[in-house]
Amino acid sequence: MTRSSSKTAKSKLHPRNQHIDGYDFKRLIKCSPDLAGFTASNPLGHTSIDFSDEHAVRALNRALLHAHYNIKFWDLPENYLCPPIPGRVDYLHYLADLLALDNNHEVPRGRAIKVLDIGTGANLVYPLTGQSEYGWSFTGSDIDPAAVKLAQQIAAFNQLKIALKLQKNSSDIFHGIIASQDIFHLTLCNPPFHASKEKAQQGTLRKWKNLGKPGSAALNFGGQNAELWCPGGEVKFITTMIAQSIEFGGQCLWFSSLVSKKESLKPLYAALKKAGVEESRTIDMAQGQKVSRFIAWTFIDQIGRRAALNN
Repeated sequence: MTRSSSKTAKSKLHPRNQHIDGYDFKRLIKCSPDLAGFTASNPLGHTSIDFSDEHAVRALNRALLHAHYNIKFWDLPENYLCPPIPGRVDYLHYLADLLALDNNHEVPRGRAIKVLDIGTGANLVYPLTGQSEYGWSFTGSDIDPAAVKLAQQIAAFNQLKIALKLQKNSSDIFHGIIASQDIFHLTLCNPPFHASKEKAQQGTLRKWKNLGKPGSAALNFGGQNAELWCPGGEVKFITTMIAQSIEFGGQCLWFSSLVSKKESLKPLYAALKKAGVEESRTIDMAQGQKVSRFIAWTFIDQIGRRAALNN
């Protein structure tokens, strides 16, 4: 097993990320006029929104998806996770680079590339942006029937072919989703990071304090319980994912998951070693001063991965 990780945190988004130079509010408002009602000049004289206002964040996401990814309809009910688009898209771009390593350093594009989004949520952000950027074919799974239904509606309104599956057993991640004939080039996941509802609430309070409103208990980015926490937090969830991935190791080139906390990496590396993976990688990402990362692992050697990408 080998590991790779960038030695220094990157100060910017991925070079292919359309949001690397910030938000063009004139363009965004032209595509989504309702965003104008949420914009104002910040102390530096730049146009921005109040990121503590969940309605403003939702309006910004709607405008970004329309202007940059040709998503004409997108909306969420209150209390569903409303993720920051630039950071989520970064994950996709680095996954594309991972595939490129086994494809003569060229990012593979088109619907022949199959991607599974574990816990896709009602927001459907990864399939929406991934299809637009790379033309990949996406399957999304979730344990929440309402989220699956909402995601299906978003896909239908935008006339996109995205397979959406309900995971009926909350203890399973791949069983019931990956069929015997399925082959995926990538799996990705934004796991529930917190170990309990109380921890999730503490995390929310920290976010609000960073946004200058320490007295609030609301979630500016929303989130259902299953999106935010599970017993054992991200270490337990991803460890379970690694263990369950063994059975499907021949059906996927790279499994992956975001990892919120750096201290989570050590037990996850131990789980990867126990699983006997062929190779694993840790990829650092950054949005401004915020550093994030994902881990990726495979049970297929490089010769097999190159063959799968060149069929």
